[in-house]
Amino acid sequence: MTINFNIGLLGHVDSGKTTLAKALSSISSTAAFDKNPQSVERGITLDLGFSGLLVGEDLQFTFVDCPGHASLIRTIIGGAQIIDLMLLVVDAQKGIQTQTAECLIIGELLQKKLIVVINKIDVYSADQRESKLEKLRLRLLKTLEATSFGGHVPIYAVSALDGTHIPELQSALKEAYFQPQRNLTDPLLMYVDHCFGIKGQGTVCTGTLHQGKVQVNDVIELPALGELRKVKSMQMFRQNVTSASMGDRIGLCVTQFNAKLLERGVIAQPGYLKPIYAVCLQLKPIRYYKQSIKLKSKLHISVGHDTVMANVTLFRDAEGTSPEFHLDKEYEYVEEVQPAELQPTDVIYALLQFESPVLTPPKSTLIASKLDMDVHSSSCRLAFWGRIAWQSQSSNYIEEELPKLRIFKRKQKVGSIQRVVNANEVIVQNLFKKEAKRDLYVGKLVDLSSGEKGRIDRTFGQTSKVAITFQEALTPETIANLKNVQVLLNCKKYVFNKQAGLFQ
Repeated sequence: MTINFNIGLLGHVDSGKTTLAKALSSISSTAAFDKNPQSVERGITLDLGFSGLLVGEDLQFTFVDCPGHASLIRTIIGGAQIIDLMLLVVDAQKGIQTQTAECLIIGELLQKKLIVVINKIDVYSADQRESKLEKLRLRLLKTLEATSFGGHVPIYAVSALDGTHIPELQSALKEAYFQPQRNLTDPLLMYVDHCFGIKGQGTVCTGTLHQGKVQVNDVIELPALGELRKVKSMQMFRQNVTSASMGDRIGLCVTQFNAKLLERGVIAQPGYLKPIYAVCLQLKPIRYYKQSIKLKSKLHISVGHDTVMANVTLFRDAEGTSPEFHLDKEYEYVEEVQPAELQPTDVIYALLQFESPVLTPPKSTLIASKLDMDVHSSSCRLAFWGRIAWQSQSSNYIEEELPKLRIFKRKQKVGSIQRVVNANEVIVQNLFKKEAKRDLYVGKLVDLSSGEKGRIDRTFGQTSKVAITFQEALTPETIANLKNVQVLLNCKKYVFNKQAGLFQ
């Protein structure tokens, strides 16, 4: 059985990734080397491309050519999730550019192994080349030292156009090969990147198995369409196969359906994936994102091959006792965070409410981005990432599920003492509005700005007044200074459960 090893080529637009993939490859797939007519016309990669290199009899490298254009970052994220090793392609003249840095961040947070390839070295004359490349290597190493990859990442300099040092890079890839961990026992999940019909045979879905395995005659599900199909045949780089497993790049021919309905998506074991409408996760900040995330922010959320808009609600552990999310814990609502300023000890959570449901396994990694920023901006658009800790598959989650989230806002009401009944009782005014249901607050604790603590004993009169009693008598100083004493009522209110009222 041939082992498939996926190598992703990521980098800024026009860094020569497609040319490099072609130079490294010996075989191509139906989606390789910018065969898309729009790609040919515009001269840039618009979608994932796939090609391969046979290494001996039982090992194949599959090259995943990811687009570098700023507007296609969601495709890059989708491609990065199916690779084992990442080649970060850098233009010899331009060095690290905006999308180069974003690709580096994606590789870092998805914990991919890395090799850096400086491409287009043919732009320099022979007498200049070595000195120019050495300066660039030093800059790259300095950048890499500040990442989780560290300063010992292998760097190779090539010209994909004229083939300079391509054999050396191929040898380096063979040395860098490692046995990837393949999860074959989990349910089938395949990321589909292209679909097309073949008259008289069926519909072919090409993609990479993210987990599990599949065989000819298996019944698979197209969860986005809610349909089941039988696997009629499979190919791996034009070779017929009867089975495939996690990591393999295949073409899956199933009984006919409209290919236009599943241009990109997932194939799964029947019943495995259900639509997810909302999730909670611990927010892992991306330090290069300079904007703040505010109340009711909307961000692009990428998971698998899906990128959807979501409303973001932020909260933190009120007690700070656990770095893990638990549904039965209380959490304090957070108005705003600045990812670049968060410290490693800051534990912030995010509730993401998707504008359209996503299909993804439990505990998947999500990446939140601000993709509507100016594509020519030098700012990083990746805001944060995290793994799903809680999810809702209910389309009516706002009423059925969100009230279970014990996220609260702090509320403070301020009143003043109208008169003293005796040293252990006062009448307080202006603590509530006239229309407030004062009965709900009977029994709540209050603080005086002078330090004494009391409780609301009962409502008083027909307006907004209440009587407050104290176990310990008020001091003569407090009674003498009533005009300057504030009555403070501190409460909490659940954000998603209005019926719970105020509590302390």
